[in-house]
Parts: sequence; structure tokens; C-alpha cells
Amino acid sequence: MKIAADTNVLLRAVIGDDEGQAVAARAVLANAELVAIPISAFCELVWVLGQSYRVSAPDIAAAVRVLLASGNVVVDLPAVEAGLRLLEAGGDFADGVIAHEGRWLGAEVFVSFDRRAVKLLAAAGEKAELLA
Repeated sequence: MKIAADTNVLLRAVIGDDEGQAVAARAVLANAELVAIPISAFCELVWVLGQSYRVSAPDIAAAVRVLLASGNVVVDLPAVEAGLRLLEAGGDFADGVIAHEGRWLGAEVFVSFDRRAVKLLAAAGEKAELLA
């Protein structure tokens, strides 16, 4: 079976806070021929892990990498890597994804009111502008 995994399935597999759902989530992910994980599911997963479960950024990055290492997982790898780079630099995963996808869509500059995002992206060599 080829599946698209919802965020709640990924979350149960990673956190395991509901034993029955964790077993079901891990089984479906392990047994699927293909597991498509949309970038939006990764953004939600990272946000929930950090905000609701208070998981540290390094542990979130490790959990994402475990998912990426599964032989049956298909993702927009450059977008996920862009999110991980910003997360590991102290920023938000989603901001890294937004900047990456914006460039892919033809944008030249990432603009935001988020000082930290602009600073981190600029430090990484990205064109980023703070709006006042």
C-alpha cells in the first residue's frame, strides 16, 4: 500500500503517548510500500513537538532524520533540509521551508517581520529583509 501520512500518525509514531495508536502508526509506516510525507505534515509535526511536547530542537531534528532514513519515505528533501538547517540554527523549521519554497517559486528575497528568521537566513547567505 502507498500512503500519505497525516501529522497525527507521524506524531504517534514519534512520541508514542497513546500505546494503541503508536503501535498502529509504526506498523502502517513500516509496512507501507511508500510513505509520502507532505512538507505541511513536517511543519505541523515540528511545531507540535516543540510547542506541545516541549521537545528540544536537536531531538526534533533527530526524529525528522529517523523518518527521512526510512527506505520507504518520499519527501521534498530539499525543503525538509532547508527547514532543518534553520531549526538547527535556532530558528523555525517552517521559516526555512517557506524561504526555500519561495525561492523555488521564483522569489528573490524572503521578507518577514520575524527578526530572528531574517537574521538566521541572512547569516546562511540567503537574501532576507526585515519589514518594519
